[in-house]
Amino acid sequence: MRASGRGRDVTAGWDVASPSRPGRLPGAVMAGFEVREVAAPIRLVPHPAVMVAVEFGGGQPVVADSAGREQRGSLVAGPGFGLGGAVLARGADVACVQVRLSPVLARSVLGVDAGDLRGIGVPLDDLWGADAARLREQLSAAASWSARFALVEAALARRRRPGSSPDPEVAWAWRRLVAGRGLVRIDRLAAEVGWSRKRLWARFAAQLGLPPKRAATLIRFDHAAYHLAVGRDPARVAADVGYADQSHLHREVVACTGVTPATLAEEPFLAVDDRAWPTLQRRRRGAGFPARQAN
Repeated sequence: MRASGRGRDVTAGWDVASPSRPGRLPGAVMAGFEVREVAAPIRLVPHPAVMVAVEFGGGQPVVADSAGREQRGSLVAGPGFGLGGAVLARGADVACVQVRLSPVLARSVLGVDAGDLRGIGVPLDDLWGADAARLREQLSAAASWSARFALVEAALARRRRPGSSPDPEVAWAWRRLVAGRGLVRIDRLAAEVGWSRKRLWARFAAQLGLPPKRAATLIRFDHAAYHLAVGRDPARVAADVGYADQSHLHREVVACTGVTPATLAEEPFLAVDDRAWPTLQRRRRGAGFPARQAN
């Protein structure tokens, strides 16, 4: 797996690398982060996915929320981690591979439901034991980002247990929300799977880590953030993504991140996707509108 799109944001001081092709595990996307000196903290932009961060540098990354809770080193966090803009990441001499996993994959790869990953996150060692330490050693010894991405992909594939999945109805409802870009009504989802709204709400939240309405909000926000990051006009984004108007988009971006759409467009944590650094990609692609990869 080759790496591409490595670049540097001069204000944040973080280097980023991303794979040059999609991985072989559907529903998982990766990027590499590295910072050698003390850099400005970066905001964790919420995403409708489980976040797995595997560190292997000389220093440990630290994530902290507004309540003063901290998590150091490799960690796993549930969907919507960073909602409200209250979680920041910092560190020096830090290197890590970050994976975004579809919540549908969480139990099969991590051994726990996404619903068990609330709060400031769970240490990866608590879930993977010695395998986590072994992977960090391998990443540290690897000579390139391409090799590191291949190592992480292999680790995910080895740990995957195909028979350990959410209820079929829950998995179907999630994929339906993703395909509909968060615009599907929850009552309709419940009717389509043959469940009551209450049952769908409870099972979905327990197994995927957030209730279906919040999942829909995050999925729609994620599409908006993506298009803002590649330079699209906010008014056009609001219309295309399904907001009532630009003011509606503005309110939801602020609610999700604590910053305005203009500020969000430059956030370095948007790096993990099918592009690397937003500003770098605009130089390479212009203000294009590349296709999203559904989780």
